[in-house]
Amino acid sequence: MTNLIIIKIGGQAIQQLNEHFFQQLQQWHEQGKQLLIVHGGGPMITKLTTKLQLPVHKLNGLRVTDAATLALTKMVLLGDAQPALLTQLAQHDLPVIGLNAADNQLLTGTYLNQAQLGAVGQVTQVDGPKLRAYLTTQIGVLAPLALTTTGAWLNVNADMAATTLAQQLHAEKLVLLTDVPGIMHHGTVMTTLSPHQAQALTQQAVITAGMRPKVQAAIQAIQAGVQQAVITNAIDQPGTAIIQEAAV
Repeated sequence: MTNLIIIKIGGQAIQQLNEHFFQQLQQWHEQGKQLLIVHGGGPMITKLTTKLQLPVHKLNGLRVTDAATLALTKMVLLGDAQPALLTQLAQHDLPVIGLNAADNQLLTGTYLNQAQLGAVGQVTQVDGPKLRAYLTTQIGVLAPLALTTTGAWLNVNADMAATTLAQQLHAEKLVLLTDVPGIMHHGTVMTTLSPHQAQALTQQAVITAGMRPKVQAAIQAIQAGVQQAVITNAIDQPGTAIIQEAAV
C-alpha cells in the first residue's frame, strides 16, 4: 500500500472549506503523505447551463452530456472550479498543481452508454507513474474528466473517478467529502457501515439518492483493497467509515 490519500470534493464544497481542512492537508503533507484532490463542479455546471437555457437531464444521477454540455463542463471544471480550489490552497502556503486528463493522458476512459448518456464515461486507465511523480512534492488537484484513446473528452462522475484512482493507485485512504457528517441513522452518525448494512439502509430509504453513489463508491474502493474509505463533511472528522463485510 502506498502513502496516498485521495480526497473527493464536490463543486459546492469548494466554496465552503474551513481552516481545519487546510490544517489537515498541511499535517498530512508534513507527514510525507501524497495527496490528490479530485474536484467536482456539478452545481456550477447546472447554474451555467440553466443561465444559457440549455436542457439539464440526469439519468441515474449522471448528467446526460451532449456536445454543448461537455464544452460547458470542461469550461467550469478547468476554468472556474479548479482555479478556485488552487487559489485557496496556495493562499494557505500549500504546494499545489492543477491536473487534468490532457496532461500526458493521465486518465484514459471509455463511454458508459453513449446512446443514452452522450459523452459520459468511466476511467479505465490511470498513468500511475506520471501521476505519482507530480505528487512527490505537490498536492494534486485533478478534474474528473477523461480522454478516450482517440482523444475524445469524457465527463466522469467525480465520486467514481476518485474511487477508480484510489483502486488503481492503491491508495491507503479515500475521503468522500459531502455536506453531512456521515451516514445519519436515528439522528446520529454511523461510525461504520458494511455493504450488507448499506443495502438494508438503502431499502429502508435511510440512504437516499444523493448519498447512494458515495456509499457505492466507498464500498467499491474497500472491496478493491483501499484500506480506508470515509464519508464525511470534514477531513479531520471520522465520519462514516465503510468496512469489509468480514470485519462486522
